[in-house]
Parts: sequence; C-alpha cells; structure tokens
Amino acid sequence: MGLIIMDPQTSKNLGGVGALLLFIGPLVAIVYPAGGLIGLVGFILVLIALKSFADDYKEASIFNNSLYGFILSIVGGVVFVAALFVILVSFFTDVLGIELATAFSDPTAFSNIDWMEAIVWENLAVHIGALLGSFVVLFIFAVVAAIFYRKSLTTLAEKTGVGLFGTAGLLLLIGALLTIILIGVVLIWISFLLVAIAFFSMKPTAVEPPPSPS
Repeated sequence: MGLIIMDPQTSKNLGGVGALLLFIGPLVAIVYPAGGLIGLVGFILVLIALKSFADDYKEASIFNNSLYGFILSIVGGVVFVAALFVILVSFFTDVLGIELATAFSDPTAFSNIDWMEAIVWENLAVHIGALLGSFVVLFIFAVVAAIFYRKSLTTLAEKTGVGLFGTAGLLLLIGALLTIILIGVVLIWISFLLVAIAFFSMKPTAVEPPPSPS
C-alpha cells in the first residue's frame, strides 16, 4: 500500500470505529449471518488507520505485522472451510453412500440408508480424525496471526504512549491460545473493545507536513 496522508485525529477515529465494528459484528451475526461483513469492514478500517500511524511514526511494522496477521486469518479461515467441505462430501459419499447434492435436493434419500451399517467406528474414524486435524490447523493459524497482531499493537502502544494497545494485544494472544475453549473466543472479542477504547483515548502528535519542493 502506498503512503496514506490522513489527519491524526481522523486516523484515530477511523481506527476506533473499525474496532467497534469488530466488536459489534459477532453480535449482529448471531441474528443476521450477513452481519459478519460488519467485522470485515471494521478490520479494513483498522488496517487503514494503522497504515496511517505507521507512516506518521515512520514505523512500518505497525502496519506490516497487522497485515500479516490479517492475511493469516483469511487463509486459515479459507483452508478450514475448504477442509470441512471436503470432509462433508467424503462423509456423505463414503459413509452414507449418497451424493451431497442429492442429500440436499432429495430428503427421502436418507430413508434408504442402513444407519446401523453406516454409522460404525470404522467408517467414522477417518472423518473424525480429519475433522480434528482441521481444527488443529485453524488453531495454528489463529495463534500465529495473534502473534503478529500483538506485535503491531505493542509497537503502537510504545509509539503513542497508550498502554491499552499492548494490553489488548496480550489479551488477543491469550484468547487465541484458549480458543479450544469458549473463554478464548470471549477474550478475543473483548480485546476488540479494548482496541477501540485505546484508539479513542490516544492523543497522537501532529505530524509536520513534508517540505514543499523548491
């Protein structure tokens, strides 16, 4: 991304609004699945704000680390969803003996399945193992992404003097490590709110404009 010229006050407001959208997104998605897009928009706004501050403080790692984390989050999610789809298709064709498309288009297809013969450990073991493996891969992506996010927020905390950024980064990392239990997801969600509060409470130093060309 090229240089983003933005007033520091605008940057902090943009970051704060983006972090709030990240916090609100999961709540909206509970009742309206497409509400998850709110979180994506929020993340993009936060990235734009971080890019602006990275340029202001001449510290590229503020933006770069957050961008690496964002890319890992997207890749991890795509890999996980793709793996689930493959496992689901394999389960229907290899275990239940029907095509996935048929299962959704013709509900009566299930009436012809011998469930006692199909649902046995020998048939399920491979698919359960693959499912657990998919969650492990997602967990690894989440933790590595959280490490990059924390680096970005820690550096921003040092440059702005707002320690809450560092606290949010640590909470985000702890949450990623605890995603195997529900509390981890809650900690990540709370960290978004802390990031929003940190953005709104910061008092960035105005950056002097570059000298006019002679």
